[in-house]
Amino acid sequence: MELAQVRLLVTDFSRCYQCYAEVLGLEPQSGAVNGPYEKFSPATGSVGIALQDRAMMAGILGELGEEPVGHRSLVVLRVDGLDAYCEQATSRGAELVHGPAPMTDRMRVAHLGDPEGNLIELQEWLLLRP
Repeated sequence: MELAQVRLLVTDFSRCYQCYAEVLGLEPQSGAVNGPYEKFSPATGSVGIALQDRAMMAGILGELGEEPVGHRSLVVLRVDGLDAYCEQATSRGAELVHGPAPMTDRMRVAHLGDPEGNLIELQEWLLLRP
C-alpha cells in the first residue's frame, strides 16, 4: 500500500486552485484552473495534494442533492488487488461506501469510511493494453 495523495473536496474550485498554486506555490499537474480536479506536487516530490469539486465526488458516491454535503476530504491509498483488499478490510469491520468500480479507463476505486466518517479512497491502477 502507498499513500498517493490527500484530496480536498471543495465548493469554490477556482479560489482554492489559486490558493494552492499561487499563494502556496505548489505545481499543478494539468492547469485545470476551473476543475473539477487538479493534483498539486510539492517541490520536494513527496505525496501530493489534490482538489476535487465536492459535487463531482457526491455524484460518484450517489449523494447528490441541491447542495453537495458531507465529505470535505479524503485520503487516497494505492493498493494492488482492489477486490481482495476490500474483502479483507470489510471482513475486519471496514464500512464499504462505494465500489469497487471503474473511475477511469486506467483506474478502479473503492471508498471506505473510517469510524469518524472520514472517506478513504482505495485506488488500483490498471495496465493499459495497446
